[in-house]
Amino acid sequence: MNSAGVLFTDQNSKILLILRMDSNNWGLPGGFMEPGESFEETAKREILEELGIKVNNMTLLKVFSGPQFYYVCPNGDKVFNVISLFTIKEKVNQIFVDNNEISHAKFFGIHELPFNLTKVTKVILNEVL
Repeated sequence: MNSAGVLFTDQNSKILLILRMDSNNWGLPGGFMEPGESFEETAKREILEELGIKVNNMTLLKVFSGPQFYYVCPNGDKVFNVISLFTIKEKVNQIFVDNNEISHAKFFGIHELPFNLTKVTKVILNEVL
């Protein structure tokens, strides 16, 4: 499955994480690509849907794939993810959590990350931080 994720940092280099309602784990914002979308369009759509933030400037940081990105969805679907990770450094005035897929969004310092990160988020953050 193709997906896009976002490493969104604030002016203090804190990382924006979302609390997923399906797994009750914190993760990077993002999601699966819809037919006909580019990776960048997917990232922008997901940020808007999940957080109510319209993003203008993103930079592709890295593409992740391989066995460590095997995932069993809460509904039982099994997928191998190909994730394009983008970085965003924009000031956010307000976040509107969708309350459908996520219940909370919060900026965390690198040494303040929650213990219940998604497996994929752990792998990505270990590689890019």
